[in-house]
Formats: sequence, C-alpha cells, structure tokens
Amino acid sequence: MTDHAEEQRNELEAIESIYPDSFTVLSENPIVFTVTVTSDIGEHGKTVEATLKFTYTEKYPDEPPLFEIYSQENLEDRDVEELLLLLEKEAEANLGMVMIFSLVTAVQERLNEIVDLMKNRREEEKRQKEKEAEEAEKVAFHGTIVTIENFLAWKARFDLDMAELRRKRQKEEEQSGKPKVTGKQLFERDHNLDTSDIQFLEDAGNSVEVDESLFQEIEDLDLEEDDPDFAPLEIGSDDD
Repeated sequence: MTDHAEEQRNELEAIESIYPDSFTVLSENPIVFTVTVTSDIGEHGKTVEATLKFTYTEKYPDEPPLFEIYSQENLEDRDVEELLLLLEKEAEANLGMVMIFSLVTAVQERLNEIVDLMKNRREEEKRQKEKEAEEAEKVAFHGTIVTIENFLAWKARFDLDMAELRRKRQKEEEQSGKPKVTGKQLFERDHNLDTSDIQFLEDAGNSVEVDESLFQEIEDLDLEEDDPDFAPLEIGSDDD
C-alpha cells in the first residue's frame, strides 16, 4: 500500500533543496507551498515570472495536486491560461509519481518560450509599422490604385450624393414657388434668342468710335520700296 504522506514529505524536502530561494511553505496541514519560476533574461533584460501554488491532496501522487498561478509578472492573460492548461496536461501524464519538479520544469520552459515570443512579437509589430508607413507613402505619392471594388464603392457614394443634390434642388424649387425653366422653354418663349446676340454685336459695332490719331499717314511710314519683296496692299480694288 502506498504511503502517500511519506512520498509527499520526501518530495517536499527535495523541492526545498532544488529551489531554496523560490520555495515557500504556506501551510503544513494540508501541505501548501509555492515555487516562483522566472524565465531566462530576454531582450533589454526583460523577464517573465510566475509563482505556482501547489496543494497536496490526501492521495497525491495517485491523484494530481491542486495548483494555481498565485501571482505573475509581465504575463498576459492568455499566457496565464496556457500555463494552467500545461500544468493540467503534465499532471495527467505523471499520475502515480511525484510530479512537482516536472510541473515546475514544464512551466520554466514555457516562460522561456514566452520571452522569445515577446521579442518576436515586437519585431513583427515593428515590421508591420514600417510596412504600413511604406504603403502610406506609396499612396501619398502615386494616389489610390483604382480597383473594381473601390470604384464600385465610389460610384455608390457618388450616386447617393447626386440623388441628394437633386432632392435638395427640387425642394428649393417647390418652396420658392417658381418652376424650373429649361433652355428649350426659354427658346420657345423668345424665338429671337438665336439672333438677338448677333443683332446686339452689330449695333455695338456701329457705335464704336475709332481714334484716327492712333494711325500714321501712309506717307509717313518708312517702307522699303526698293525691297524686291515689297508689294503694297491694294484696298478697295474691283477684284475684292
């Protein structure tokens, strides 16, 4: 018959000798103790830490001990959940044997992985920010590339804006009480619209005054009559 109490006392002494600086007994009946596990030093001297709390059950190690994350530093909630799942898995795999050292070792390895993951996360975030900045610069320089998707989105917004504009104009016309007059209606009201502008220009032309002093007498002009290419322009000839 297994002497559970004896196995528990022996394991407790071994754990205290292995982790003298991080082992603390909280209770002797039942036996409750903590072991603080710290990761290796990561980037910029940063570490993660978890204090594991164990409680021996009456039939331990034939049944798993009770355990929890008593405290932690620099761990996210998802990391804590992963540690608890890891402890549960390791406990089931070691039933029938004293297992505290195996559980602590598994957590130690996982904390070291978390430190490495934190470094990788920061590097990935840095690369992502650099990529976003590069994409933003490309957009600023080249403008937005037109695709079927963003064109259809623009077209839908444009149609909505135009419909709203037409609705506002119609509402303003209804409120003013004046019907909108089209170009065709204007023409039908005044058939002379096509000739009125021409007549206006002709009337204006007849009333234009010319300052003759601005022009020189033909005799005052220095014309090179000896020039073989010289050919005076005849005004008012019968040929015109």
